[in-house]
Amino acid sequence: MFYKLGVIIGLLIISAACLYFIPPIPQWNSYHQFPDNRTFFSITNFANVTSNIGFVAVGFFGLFTIFSKKLFNQKLDLIPYAVFFSSIILVGVGSAYYHLNPTTETLFWDRLPMSISFMSFFAAIICDRINKITGTYVLLPTLILAGIYSVIHWQQTEISGEGDLRLYVLVQYFPMFAIPIIMLLFPRYKYTPPVPIYWALAWYLIAKLFEYFDLDILNLLSNFSSGHTLKHIAATVTVICILKMLINSKKLQKM
Repeated sequence: MFYKLGVIIGLLIISAACLYFIPPIPQWNSYHQFPDNRTFFSITNFANVTSNIGFVAVGFFGLFTIFSKKLFNQKLDLIPYAVFFSSIILVGVGSAYYHLNPTTETLFWDRLPMSISFMSFFAAIICDRINKITGTYVLLPTLILAGIYSVIHWQQTEISGEGDLRLYVLVQYFPMFAIPIIMLLFPRYKYTPPVPIYWALAWYLIAKLFEYFDLDILNLLSNFSSGHTLKHIAATVTVICILKMLINSKKLQKM
């Protein structure tokens, strides 16, 4: 057990050290210049705003499902997912708010709930795979606070003129690398089988690719949709994969 935990902690230390020794990463202003800025029904950046509806819908449906369908054997198992789906609702609201007026200031309200969603899902994996009590009562609040701090730190460094995204980068990407390793080192689970987790990670990777090739996709699709709009849809599919995983895990436990 201690050896396995040492691998995860070592990976975190190495990741943090690598980021520490690179220069601060400021928020580049061109990030806010989305190619699809068309206005429909008096809504600026219509596609990038309205494509966040999926987050809100899936977030509410996820909360309804985990509370009404009794997917978990113990209420303690529910807590990280309740935080996760609540944060997904806020991701939809915060992202829509940001895209109505894309600035570094409004981006704060997009990234804040995102950091909570990253950390709460990471904690859910730890709770199911490693230790439920420590994961829920210690790591879940600790990780959430770390995620929130990473966004506040970035905001404050932007205000001081020395923008630094390094902590937020760690919060967003470290779980993506750590989760597969945790699943390999700790194979026992109740709610987190590997296949749907890998699907969720794959869809999130696809979402990031859509984001990176924003303009190229808009040109490729003859202005039908930009990459950033598709990013929102792909990220919503990520959440759907997680919700479906929980529903299916309950069915498997009944068999």
